[in-house]
Amino acid sequence: MTDRIALARHWMADDPDPETRAETEAMLDDPAKLAVFFGDRLEFGTAGLRGPIGPGPGGMNRALVRRVSAGLAAYVKRHAPHGTVVIGYDGRRKSDVFAADTAAVLAGAGLRVVLFDTVCPTPVLAHAVTFLGAAAGVMVTASHNPPQDNGYKVYWANGAQIVPPHDEGISLEIDRVRTLNDVNVPPVDALRAEGRIRSVPPEVGEDYLKRVLALRVHAGAERRARLKIVYTAMHGVGTATLQKVLGAAGYRPILVASQAEPDGEFPTVRFPNPEEPGALDLAIEKARSAKADLIIANDPDADRLAVVVPEGKGWRPLTGNQVGCLLAEDLLANGPSGGDRLVATTIVSSTMLARIAEAHGAAYAECLTGFKWIANAAIPFDQGGGRFVLGYEEALGYSAGDVVRDKDGISAALLFCDLAAKWKNDGKSVLDALDALYRKYGLHASRQVSVKHAGPGGKERIDTIMAGLRSDRIDSIAGAAVLRITDVEAGRTEDLLTGRSTPVPLPKSNVLAWHLNEGSRILARPSGTEPKIKFYFEVVEPLDGSDRLANAEKRAEERLDRLEQGFRRLLRG
Repeated sequence: MTDRIALARHWMADDPDPETRAETEAMLDDPAKLAVFFGDRLEFGTAGLRGPIGPGPGGMNRALVRRVSAGLAAYVKRHAPHGTVVIGYDGRRKSDVFAADTAAVLAGAGLRVVLFDTVCPTPVLAHAVTFLGAAAGVMVTASHNPPQDNGYKVYWANGAQIVPPHDEGISLEIDRVRTLNDVNVPPVDALRAEGRIRSVPPEVGEDYLKRVLALRVHAGAERRARLKIVYTAMHGVGTATLQKVLGAAGYRPILVASQAEPDGEFPTVRFPNPEEPGALDLAIEKARSAKADLIIANDPDADRLAVVVPEGKGWRPLTGNQVGCLLAEDLLANGPSGGDRLVATTIVSSTMLARIAEAHGAAYAECLTGFKWIANAAIPFDQGGGRFVLGYEEALGYSAGDVVRDKDGISAALLFCDLAAKWKNDGKSVLDALDALYRKYGLHASRQVSVKHAGPGGKERIDTIMAGLRSDRIDSIAGAAVLRITDVEAGRTEDLLTGRSTPVPLPKSNVLAWHLNEGSRILARPSGTEPKIKFYFEVVEPLDGSDRLANAEKRAEERLDRLEQGFRRLLRG
């Protein structure tokens, strides 16, 4: 407690923000709050920073943003002394303030800065980095985190989120910033007047629109389909850009008006993540009254896409695996077929994509969790003369082509609307498209389960569980034989039938996978941002002849139940 009070007083003396200085003063007699904001610091990693808005090293605040920006400036100058950094921000609380501080520090360090004049979607910022030939980019956003959070995401010159060694190098430079008194932070207005901070030119948005429209494989389908689309931005920044993109393609989405404008308080949702229960209730209500064909939703920074479709008298959310595989099948079957093509996903996403790629003669890549790895698989493939078609991750992230080297919930929305329009013109629905996909490749059903271990000793319990899973000889789960075990941290896959071991072509990561007979699979990995372990289950159920989709889905759910229950009995810790 004494050490935290001393740290808090030291932080106050260095804090440029009177608001957080006052918050810190009020915390000096509150051990619980001191523990949150002056305990562990927010770590700068491959996703940058993300955490609750508040003072101290454990919160997102102006002092921390200035320190991080000073470290980023030093690192960028080492690689591109006269480089440009593009800065964007979303509609969360203090995003505009953090973006202005970032711009002032970078420009004060001698870098050229291009700053968005107003809020923008994350994919538009990522596109701006490559379009403008910038050395780096910063997006102030906490994506789909709770309303009290904010974040700071860094992109490199290739338009992708930073990966090693850049994340480690920037982190070292941040650690070298001893006091903010050494950081030059000129007034933003003065920097603008001197031309050291410029506004993002309109050509960025124009090029983004043109290139997204060029991704379409069913242009014209919208004219006959007259698709009724309901859209929610989830109080985020997607509405304006999505309306431009869909409008240019001939669609007129029906907005959920109460969620259409940016609002950092998120008044109509408890948790602004379209995957959360209840988050899409207003969109479903609007779709029901409008007799819509489709609901599409972005998260607050518009880099993710959720899709909901009519089913009987209700509405059915599609999983990220379902949307990703539907898009992959559509783009590979109906897009350009010449040359080498690549589709990619993460190790925790469905194995169906590998089957789709094989059927269409396309290359397939499997990456670690996080879209930065998909982008860094796509870029060298394109540079080698191939064509990256689609990447997706099961957490509602998709990217088509080379327009954006990150998740893009807006271009994915357009491509999915085109897919739905094409099937409607054939007298069928999105669920008919899913049925056809499953009959061709098998019904791949998946489930994610999280086991939380918060509080003191939580990390130790998580480590114990993972160590136990590594040390135990698991040769069957719920009656299904284990054929292979993959340990990404050890960098090998062991075949239990032959005893042979083969290398895993991935960076080391704390991930275990059990490959079972009948096409089933289980993965385990600790979360990188929360005190929990995530388990991913997948089964493959045949679907052919007169078998109904509903019956096959029921069988698959029963198999997932057995697999989960059997696996839970193996956990120790």
